[in-house]
Order: sequence, then structure tokens, then C-alpha cells
Amino acid sequence: MTKSVEYFFSIGSPWSYIGFDAFTELAAKNKVAITPYLTTVVEENGGIFSRNRPEIRRAYWTRDLKRWARVRGKELRLEHRPELSDPTPASLFVIAAYLNGQDWIGVARALQHAFWSEARDIGRSDVREAIVNAAGFDGAALLRRQADDDVQNKWSADRLHARDSGVFGFPTYVHDGELYWGQDNLPFLERHLRGDRP
Repeated sequence: MTKSVEYFFSIGSPWSYIGFDAFTELAAKNKVAITPYLTTVVEENGGIFSRNRPEIRRAYWTRDLKRWARVRGKELRLEHRPELSDPTPASLFVIAAYLNGQDWIGVARALQHAFWSEARDIGRSDVREAIVNAAGFDGAALLRRQADDDVQNKWSADRLHARDSGVFGFPTYVHDGELYWGQDNLPFLERHLRGDRP
């Protein structure tokens, strides 16, 4: 029987970016069906945007991100980033690809890399269209789809599902009712997938 994982993540989360490939590789190795849910920080469950944290905690967060980026082999541009618009609309491209039965993982990977490694403004529709075009996808088609009812409805429903599932930060993985928060918890998720339920 195919195992399944509900995958809650945010394009605007550097932790989602850092752990993305490690998770998708783990899923492929363990024959896991992934259901993606895209949203932003669920504040009503205790999630906190990094901009709202004390500076001393933000400084530690930055150091920890850099350490994990090196472990995961990711280039992470945190300093000297230009003024960028909200990356949230890029989530609609990923949702559209998922609903179309396309390679949503490839679309998410391209957009996250552009935002976190290259500091490109994926909040702008022309920028994200160009990014996904360069990655081999039809950016114009995804741009047209982002306003469609099914895409907008999934975006709204994803947030409610995250809230009701107890999600507060990203990435979060849910398997067999067990919640794992953070890409550093992937070893525990894998143990669970192999039968060692906590």
C-alpha cells in the first residue's frame, strides 16, 4: 500500500527551501505519495513571522539557516537582498501545476531557488513567469490559471487545513496522524514511514 504524507510548506519560508530536496528524495525512496498544502505562517496556532521576533532570536535564526544550508548543499542569500515584494503569489503557480497534474515539485523548486538563492522578485508575475519558462514549464499558462476558482479555492482551503491540522510553522509533514515540524525532523518522519511510529 502506498504511504502518504501531507506536506505543508511556504514559498516564503527559507526552511521549506532548505529541506525541499531532502524531503522529495526521501519521499521517492520510500514510495510516498505527497499531497502539497501551501500557505503562510499560521499565527493563530502560534506561528511567528521572523520579522516579528526579537533581534537576538533573528540573529540565531540566521546563523542556523546558514549552517543547515551548508549541510543541505543549498546556496542561501540572506544578506544584501534587494527590496522584494511578497512571494506569496508564487504559491498559486505551484497549486495550478498540482491541479493540472503537472510537475508541481519542479515548479516549486524553480521558484524557491530563484527567491532564496538568487533574490529574484517572484512576487512579480512577469518574473515568476520567466523563471518557470526557463525551468521548462509554460509560465503563461500557469499565470492564467492562478486566478481560476479551483486554484483560489485550494489556496484558501490549504490555510484552513493547516490551521485545523495544528500546523504553525514550515515545513510540516503529517503522516498517519503524526505531525513533524521542521526539515530537521525528516529522520523521524523516515523512521515512521518504515514502521517505527513514535
